[in-house]
Parts: sequence; structure tokens; C-alpha cells
Amino acid sequence: MQKEYTVTVYTEDRIGITNRITIIFTRRGINITSLTTAETEIPGVFKFIITVMSTREKLDKVVGQIERLIEIHRAFVHEEEEVVYQELALYKISTKSLESGDIERLIRDHQARILTITADYFVIEKTGHQQELTAFIKKLEPYGLIEYSKSGRVAIVKWSRRFHDHLKELQASSEA
Repeated sequence: MQKEYTVTVYTEDRIGITNRITIIFTRRGINITSLTTAETEIPGVFKFIITVMSTREKLDKVVGQIERLIEIHRAFVHEEEEVVYQELALYKISTKSLESGDIERLIRDHQARILTITADYFVIEKTGHQQELTAFIKKLEPYGLIEYSKSGRVAIVKWSRRFHDHLKELQASSEA
């Protein structure tokens, strides 16, 4: 049965690695719904956080293929309860909506904040899970929603400490 999974991939910083990873998903007919990548706390080690809808069996095969790439340290498949995650959304709203004052209460009630205000628009930032962020769009539409942009998933795995200790040991041995 298909459901949402988070795949984390720890890799070296190499040109073309994003393409090499994503092509493995494409070949298996798995659509990536979000992709976030950034350097970890260990210099030179990057973490890809990939969100997909798939079956566990397909993803286990994909992870096996990814780990065969030379630049990959490790790859993991996580179910939703194994990760702590958030996404970030920005909403551009017409400044005219500030006149009534109602939108300020809406922003506070949804734990959002205003980032910038110009003569024509203002930008709201909100973090949360995808369902929260898209539900907030519906509440903002009557106020003159101009634009919406959302990040991919940012996640930390609940059990990943041993692996990070291993990466730090690799870093220390390469520096010696």
C-alpha cells in the first residue's frame, strides 16, 4: 500500500549527485513530492530529505540502489512517526487587508508572523505540516492572497545519533 515516506540520504558534496539520486526514483516510477538538501553539522557531508508516496518494498530497493553510488555515506527510509519535521510557507497578502485588523488576529491564532510590509503587500511566514500550511491558504484568500510559496520537508530522525557519531569519527580520521 502506498503512503508517505521520508528518505534521508547522507552524501559527499559532488556535482551531479542530485541528478544521480533523483534518476533512481524516476526509473522506479516514484514521484518526489519534496526535496530539501543542505550541509550537515559535519563539513563536507550533505543531507538530502526526500518525501515520496510509495510502498515500503519499492523504497527499500531504491535505497539499496542509492547506497551503491560512490558518493553516498548512507540512505534510510523513515515512516512518519520516526521523524520530527516541519515545512515553511510564505504568503504574500495585499496590504489593504491590514486596514480591518482582522488578519492580525488570524496571524496570531495560527502562530504565524509578518516578515515584511510594503505599500502594496506584506509577507507572512508560517511553519508546520503540509496540511496546516495549505489550510492557512484558505483562511487568507478573503484577505487578498497574492502569492504562496512552500519549502520542502526539513526533518530530523529520532534515532539517528549513532549514525552521526559514525560520521564524526570518519571526519576525525580523515583530518588526522
